[in-house]
Amino acid sequence: MADELKEDKVDTKGPLQKLKDKILPDEDEQAAIISTFVRLGVLVWSGGILTLNYVAIPGVPQQKIDPTFIASVFTGVLASFGIQTASKKGDGTMKMNGNGGPNGVGKNGGPTQTIVIEQAPLKIIAESPKDADKKYTL
Repeated sequence: MADELKEDKVDTKGPLQKLKDKILPDEDEQAAIISTFVRLGVLVWSGGILTLNYVAIPGVPQQKIDPTFIASVFTGVLASFGIQTASKKGDGTMKMNGNGGPNGVGKNGGPTQTIVIEQAPLKIIAESPKDADKKYTL
């Protein structure tokens, strides 16, 4: 009776579930990969909408939309991958956003701490062991 129940549990998994378990047995890794693909999908979508806003395709009327929301989504997704965007200053030069600020505020707006370790020069000298004959015992 118990053997029949074990066989039923094994047979309930479909071929896709078995393949998924063989490739990625850890559920955290599966969630991370799904999350990455969703972010990539949003990145492609927002990049495509922004591109179509500025590029004219022959035969297709170009619609003027306000790209502010889509640009913020695009920038947010890029930031989730660790990519920073640049912004224009009034004088025409480019400046990276979030280069760090005063009072310990870091690139992402969170507090940062700088640790400096100072140490005297280190000398490495090879010496033969004093008790080379002794064997270590427990």
